[in-house]
Amino acid sequence: MPDPTLSEAIQEAYASAPVDQVIYHTLELWHPAFSAPIRVVRDFNALDARIEAGAARDPSAIVTFVGFAFDIVPPDQTSTGLPQCMIEMDNVDREILAQVDAAVVTSLPITVIYRAYLSDAVSVGPENIPPMELTLLSISATPLRLKATAGFPDLVNLRFPKLDYDLETFPGLQP
Repeated sequence: MPDPTLSEAIQEAYASAPVDQVIYHTLELWHPAFSAPIRVVRDFNALDARIEAGAARDPSAIVTFVGFAFDIVPPDQTSTGLPQCMIEMDNVDREILAQVDAAVVTSLPITVIYRAYLSDAVSVGPENIPPMELTLLSISATPLRLKATAGFPDLVNLRFPKLDYDLETFPGLQP
C-alpha cells in the first residue's frame, strides 16, 4: 500500500532512482530532559534543512542535522497489530548517551521524528508531511551502539474515560 504522506517528488525518486538526486533520511529525538533536540542525518556530512511549519520545535526554521551512521527499518503498513520500527545508531557520542541516560530515568517517553528530504529541495521542507512521529518503546545504549524500538501509541488499550474517579475530585461519589 502506498504511503499517502509522501510527496509525488519523493515517490518518483523512489521509483526511478535518479543519479542526480539523493534522498536524505533524518531523525529527531526529543525529550524534555534533553538540552536540545538530537538531529541526525544518515550521511557523512551535516545537512541544513527546513523543518515543517507545524513542527513542535523550530517550526519553519532551517536546522542542522549532524552526519551520523544509523539505520532505520520503518514500520510495516498493516491493519493487524501495532506497527513498530527498529533504529540502530553506531558509534554513539558521549553527548547523546548523556541525554539518553537523563531521559530514561523519567516517566516521559522519548519522541522520534523521521523526515525524508530530497537533495534538490532541502530548503523547502521534508517530503513526508506530516513526518512520522513515533515513541521509543525500548532502548539499549552502549558507546558503540544504540538500539531502540519505536512505535505508535497503543490506542486500543487506553483507558476510557481516562479520568480517575476519587472522592477528592468527585465528592458526590460518597455513599
